[in-house]
Amino acid sequence: MNKTEVLPFADSHREYPVRGYFHIPANPSSDGLVITHGAGSNCQSPLLIALATSFSESGMTVLRCDLNFRQLRPHGPPPRGSAERDQQGLRSAIDAIRQKVSGRVFLGGHSYGGRQASILAASDAALVDALLLLSYPLHPPKRPSELRTTHFPTLHTPALFVHGTRDGFGTNEELTAALRLMPARTELLNIEDSGHELMTSRNRSCLLQAIPAAFTTFSSGLPTLSTPPNAAL
Repeated sequence: MNKTEVLPFADSHREYPVRGYFHIPANPSSDGLVITHGAGSNCQSPLLIALATSFSESGMTVLRCDLNFRQLRPHGPPPRGSAERDQQGLRSAIDAIRQKVSGRVFLGGHSYGGRQASILAASDAALVDALLLLSYPLHPPKRPSELRTTHFPTLHTPALFVHGTRDGFGTNEELTAALRLMPARTELLNIEDSGHELMTSRNRSCLLQAIPAAFTTFSSGLPTLSTPPNAAL
């Protein structure tokens, strides 16, 4: 395993600022991952820190970042109307990681963050090479008719969904059916006996091996679809 250097990062000069942390491996590959948090959290969530560390130990450069709504308010859920800004903030984060890597760029997020990542990718199929969607919030708990799948038929970016089998935001059967709406290549990684938070003290070790391994296998052989304009060589 490579040792990882964790560096604070901020770019406030953009219309949609970027704030977070780079995880830079000692011997990096050419690939990079932007990963963000859910509606009630931030980029310091234990899940994001642990996954960013695990991915970077395998050689991938990772930027874990705060969504724009969280940069504006330290606590509470995203206010109404913030989704567009959050999506464009992720676009800024993708631009930022392109300054660090010359290869493929992946985008991921937990719950709300993953949803915004997938909506952004649906609007631009060449933006990133694959998605890592953790606990996708398919519908509000106990409201299965309110599906958040409007953009699925236009999502052409390959996506790995990681889903806890006890997640109240969607059952395994509901998510499996929803993935059929997508023209993109998809795969579902089920985490047994896990809820929406995914990581627990009991499954931490296995989870941190399973997710990077599954995503590495999933993304292996994918062509580079996105075009890095100013990537470091």
